[in-house]
Amino acid sequence: MNPDLSEPRTFLRQLFAEALAAADPGKVVPAHLPSKPKGRTVVVGAGKAAAAMGKAVEDAWPGPLEGLVVTRYGHAVPCRHIEVVEASHPVPDAAGREAARRILDLAQGLGADDLLLCLISGGGSALLSLPAEGLTLEDKQAVNKALLRCGADISEMNCLRKHLSAIKGGRLAAAAHPAKVVSLIISDVPGDDPATIASGPTVADPTSFSDARIVLEKYGITPPTAVAKHMASGQDETPKPGDPRLADSEVRMIAAPQASLEAAAAFARKMGVTPVILGDSIEGEAREVAKVMAGIAMQVRKHGQPAAAPSVLLSGGETTVTLRGSGRGGRNAEFLLALAVATQSTPGIYGFAGDTDGIDGTEDNAGAVFGPDSLSRADAMGLSAKALLANNDGYGFFETLGDLIVTGPTLTNVNDFRAVLILPE
Repeated sequence: MNPDLSEPRTFLRQLFAEALAAADPGKVVPAHLPSKPKGRTVVVGAGKAAAAMGKAVEDAWPGPLEGLVVTRYGHAVPCRHIEVVEASHPVPDAAGREAARRILDLAQGLGADDLLLCLISGGGSALLSLPAEGLTLEDKQAVNKALLRCGADISEMNCLRKHLSAIKGGRLAAAAHPAKVVSLIISDVPGDDPATIASGPTVADPTSFSDARIVLEKYGITPPTAVAKHMASGQDETPKPGDPRLADSEVRMIAAPQASLEAAAAFARKMGVTPVILGDSIEGEAREVAKVMAGIAMQVRKHGQPAAAPSVLLSGGETTVTLRGSGRGGRNAEFLLALAVATQSTPGIYGFAGDTDGIDGTEDNAGAVFGPDSLSRADAMGLSAKALLANNDGYGFFETLGDLIVTGPTLTNVNDFRAVLILPE
């Protein structure tokens, strides 16, 4: 065995570290900053990386600036000129609502010589929560909770969120007109669509009230009365492509899942491991995606396809979990437990799955790691992997084994990172 692979779990953790480094705001923000305007520079932002991005702007900006960003509780970074507010994610709270109102007010006060620099990252949709006229925060909270329970994907969630908001779906950029608007975006969504990231507050919205109503119907969600009335009226539609108020709004994608996968792949090559990037936008039920990944890993193990061992299967994107049980565990823990069950302790197969923001769902871990001995170790402790999977308790499984990955907030977010390492016999 390659001596660098004598500790497979350590190797997988190193791959994750490389993926995170490629999306570090301190590294990626400076190269994408716009020119200094004639007038004021106002910085606003929302997302799990917003505060870290704000600090990176302050460290590199050549002149005066001011502003406000909102980030998740525990994700704040001290800034000198930009105010940092912490709020709740994934279910919005009053702190996020007030921050969103103040951000909209800042945008509305700008003129043609001014610059609105928007720092957008994953999590921004829940954090930038300003209900549309006639709706309350409680209305939005109820809809958000229902969306999280039903297994809706991120595009469906954001379509509905845009149409319940006074700031999302291009409304923030429209409010800043005629100022120049530049958005620096760290992508956490499959396909890197800026209209989907944080529900696209500075990007024209191609979806409609009709699309939002379809999401409610698809998942059988009965919304609060005020939301149902708002959806039925279809008034105050989001800005659409071609809206003149968005003509001077520019988007710069500064970090994305693919770049992080490529950074991990480059590290793997240095270690003598062949990387196979399966995709940066893989979606679907976590346990079903795990079955597919297990099948590919077994093909590598038995037939050396699509690459001979030692090789590592890399993928990104965002899976979903439809809750059936009462256990703990985000989508990465669920994916990894399903993968362990599907590979059936096959020698030489190891797995890692983690959320690059450091928080797997609502838990305190980023993800977890497993090896071919995980199921036997669990059996010795009286744990049934299949029973825990049925109860959506991936967290409990890996916590008991001591195989949770706990990083704390990473201050970035390029979605999930998955690696399946296959070693030769």
